[in-house]
Amino acid sequence: MDNVDLNVLRQITQWLAAGHRVVLGTITRTWGSAPRPPGSTVAVRDDGLIAGSVSGGCIEDDLIDKARGGVLAAGVPQVIRYGIDADAAHRFGLPCGGLIELVLEPVLPRTRLDELLQRLADGQRVRRVLSLASGEVSLQPPTDTDELELSDATLTTHHGPHWRLLLIGAGQMTQYLAQMGTALGYQVIVCDPREEYAEGFAIDGATLLRTMPDDTVRELRVDGHTAVIALTHDPKLDDLALMEALTSEAFYVGAIGSRANQAKRRERLMEHFGISAAQLDRLHGPVGLKNGARTPPEIAVSILAEVTAVRYGFRVPEPVAVKAQAGVEAGCVS
Repeated sequence: MDNVDLNVLRQITQWLAAGHRVVLGTITRTWGSAPRPPGSTVAVRDDGLIAGSVSGGCIEDDLIDKARGGVLAAGVPQVIRYGIDADAAHRFGLPCGGLIELVLEPVLPRTRLDELLQRLADGQRVRRVLSLASGEVSLQPPTDTDELELSDATLTTHHGPHWRLLLIGAGQMTQYLAQMGTALGYQVIVCDPREEYAEGFAIDGATLLRTMPDDTVRELRVDGHTAVIALTHDPKLDDLALMEALTSEAFYVGAIGSRANQAKRRERLMEHFGISAAQLDRLHGPVGLKNGARTPPEIAVSILAEVTAVRYGFRVPEPVAVKAQAGVEAGCVS
């Protein structure tokens, strides 16, 4: 669940507290071209007010009409489909004859929404199982998979942080990366054993660890849903993290610093830590897309843009300079 859908759940609690009836809609399957992926949510209030999105507006209009007509916020969950044929696709604005399947559930005490939000606030991952026959909800420990599952009897969804962002160093750059990473739905973990940096670090939603970087990478059991970025400029710390991250299953490993320093780093890691050339080829350094970024927040944007591209299987080529100022070396080059 990303932050957009988490905000939908929070909005529902406010509407309920104000005395409204609310229906929660979850995309369960799509065919053809669909605007939003499975798992995306929308909440519809009894007076037609809406939060979230499942189609960019077209299906929401129909849900609003149904809510105002009083046909949504009662009974048990129901499975509905939009865009089954070409005429319906045109009516609801679904491109290329796309099809969207939704589960609509009235939000009642049996939905256990407050308990779910509390667990998410505690940083837990939760497996939520909805009975389609009764509307009862069971909150269970997560499993190895986070796939949404719809059967004849239940809808199973997974909530809470699944993708992790491990940042080595608690400096200024890390503050921006931690804030942006949290907004993107990552579980953000910051590692810095240095007292002078860690003492004043506090970002809502980020966890600060004071352990050594190599120990941290091992103890977190870095997997294919984890990005590791070294940001201290101190080889004693950055190299410790990188030597563990490059031999792990991390989907992204990056390090800040100039091209010259990256070359020296590669030599050190190969000579002193036995990191192979193939493993070193996984290292993104200088870290981030080359987009001319100069300030810490700009560089943070470029880093997370590259992390996002790698996560979704894209390789962004080197940019082409089209203005004279683009020839000036940008970013963190020390």
